[in-house]
Amino acid sequence: MGSCIICGTDVGGGRVCDSHQEDVAFDFRGDSPDDLVPSRFYRGVVDGYAEFGVFVDLAPGVTGLLHRSELDRRLDSLDWEPGDDVFVQVKGVRDNGNVDLGWSIRQADREFRGVLVQEPSGEHLPDEASGDDVEESEADDDAGAAESADEDETEADAEPEAPSEEAEEADAEPSESQSTDAPEADAAADEGVGSDDADASEEPTSETTAEDEASAETDTDESDVDEPEPERVSITSLGDAIGDSVRIEGEVVGVRQTGGPTVFEVSDATGAVDVAAFVEPGVRAHPDVEVGDAVRVDGEVESHRGDVQVESEALVLLDGEDAETVRRRLAEALTDEARPEGLQPLAGDETVAELADDLLDAAEAVRRAVLESRPIVVRHPATADGYVAGAAVERAVLPLIRDEHAKSDAEYHYFTRRPLDEPVYGMDAATNDATRMLQDRDRHDEKLPLFLLVGAGSTTESADGIDLLSVYGVDAVVVDAAVADPETRDAVDTLVSPELADADGDETLSTGALVASLASAINDGVRADLRHLPAVSYWADAPDRYVDLARDAGYDAERVAELREAVALEAYYQSYQDKRELIADLLFSDGGDLAAHVSEQFREKLEAEVETADANVVTEAVDGVEFALLDTDGYTHRYDFPPTPLLLDDLHRRRADGEPFATVGVGTDELYVRTTADVSVRDVADRAAELAPGADIATAGVREGKIEFLSGERDAVEDAVVAAVSESF
Repeated sequence: MGSCIICGTDVGGGRVCDSHQEDVAFDFRGDSPDDLVPSRFYRGVVDGYAEFGVFVDLAPGVTGLLHRSELDRRLDSLDWEPGDDVFVQVKGVRDNGNVDLGWSIRQADREFRGVLVQEPSGEHLPDEASGDDVEESEADDDAGAAESADEDETEADAEPEAPSEEAEEADAEPSESQSTDAPEADAAADEGVGSDDADASEEPTSETTAEDEASAETDTDESDVDEPEPERVSITSLGDAIGDSVRIEGEVVGVRQTGGPTVFEVSDATGAVDVAAFVEPGVRAHPDVEVGDAVRVDGEVESHRGDVQVESEALVLLDGEDAETVRRRLAEALTDEARPEGLQPLAGDETVAELADDLLDAAEAVRRAVLESRPIVVRHPATADGYVAGAAVERAVLPLIRDEHAKSDAEYHYFTRRPLDEPVYGMDAATNDATRMLQDRDRHDEKLPLFLLVGAGSTTESADGIDLLSVYGVDAVVVDAAVADPETRDAVDTLVSPELADADGDETLSTGALVASLASAINDGVRADLRHLPAVSYWADAPDRYVDLARDAGYDAERVAELREAVALEAYYQSYQDKRELIADLLFSDGGDLAAHVSEQFREKLEAEVETADANVVTEAVDGVEFALLDTDGYTHRYDFPPTPLLLDDLHRRRADGEPFATVGVGTDELYVRTTADVSVRDVADRAAELAPGADIATAGVREGKIEFLSGERDAVEDAVVAAVSESF
């Protein structure tokens, strides 16, 4: 019977009672996640970081995820390094064996009231032997005693004496009598041996001698023969070669140090795989091998936590012609695979078709990043249109990453979607991105990512953010259906803009519709999944071709509206989170119940806010233009749904009746303008700045009609903007 190490309570076969489970730190020495006990705290070793959290090894083959939502601080401020000993709490073990971990404020043995070792056979104190050890020790003692008895008996029979120097010399040079008499004496002493056997043992025949010599020569020859080198195979074929010794050649695209081996991610023309090289626990193997190097690996293919991995037996850094051959092979494969064969716009949109070359350039950049094992970061506004665009790219890219990489969690390492609070890629967002990418480069030897900005980053308001990325030579692709400035084309690698391309056709093309066609070019295999997205991206007046396309895909007008509203509501909450699984469920997997439920909440919240705002609108007419003016500080909930731009959009649609009309929402130091005419918000801001020179008026966002000013000049700014808008009609 065991007793609790904390309070002494009788606990049967265990060593800690239920009330003190969380007061003890456990060293886990099992090999199955199912043996872990939820709510217990375990010692672990940091395996590596991902965008969504930290992987911690609790035992060989048993790894858990500490999600960033469990931390008491920002993930990028966590000072853990791969190989560090840490303490975590096991929250639970899923049916698929995934282990969910929780944060532990205690990070040292002394901060716990006790330490126990947990093994499959039970629990024990660190200085106690486990049950298995006791059994093995007893077995070893029995075996040792038996072996000792055998040795004593043998020594008694043999009764050896220390040989003299003369005896040693005699043994070294046996006389004729020794070689003859000894067999006779042995034969006489051995009653079971006949005379024929004795004669045969006296002198080996010439035939026997020849056979022995031939055998010795054969053994020598065999030891001198080199083993055949393994045949080089493609990485994509390793899944069918578990247990085989293989050779692969490729480029190192990532290096991470675990508490055990060093893991090199190696990519060839067909895919990428982890290669584990071990010298000592936590010690960097092959320190001369860096990301970007060409290598040759000989090793055995294994299945590690369900993923294919190569256990390295030899890892060689290639140079000269060998390295050039590997790089040429990779370059040729990239050229063949990266460029899509062509563009087929969804619903046959002619405006999109006119942008085919630019869209194919953008698609090639994304596909090339996947093939080069380069992370992809997608930035989009936290709006329905922005989320549709970002989700379309995500839907296309994730299957390509899964095909390229053997690791099951590769899609979380190589693809990130980060919403923006506003459709401007400013210094705040760029600084956050630069910090993360540099940490990933320095901590995990990751390549710098490709940035894909959709519905953002296309105007000069984003110039500072784009410039910060360019300092590090980061590739950036911008796709925006609404607005773009020519200066942006020189600042990024690829810019897709109907406005700059002077594309004819639909002037109301949404970014979601444009990017959905881009996504189909990136991965034509998901084209059927994208057909309803363009219709979802429009708040009003969706083109008939996209409405019909959605209906053909099984989404009628009501279902499309529910999806749009549900995405808009979820986009507002936790706006900095990608909500990958939730958005995917809404747009691609929902049978209708989830979207209908969230959509109902959207309508209730919006109606309540619109009712309040509408009752407090001040109307006035200036030079034939009807104005609806709203004090957004006084008559909206600034920190609850809906966001001010969405509220003003809805209010403007409800009040506009075809006559010259403008809605202006004025806050403390910012305002938004909505008009029924094609009015340039930059022209309005410039003219208002002339009318109120002391207000420091400036355009803050072209897409959303946002103007900033000094709060002390609010009344003067409101009058100046109204005058400037009326002049623009």
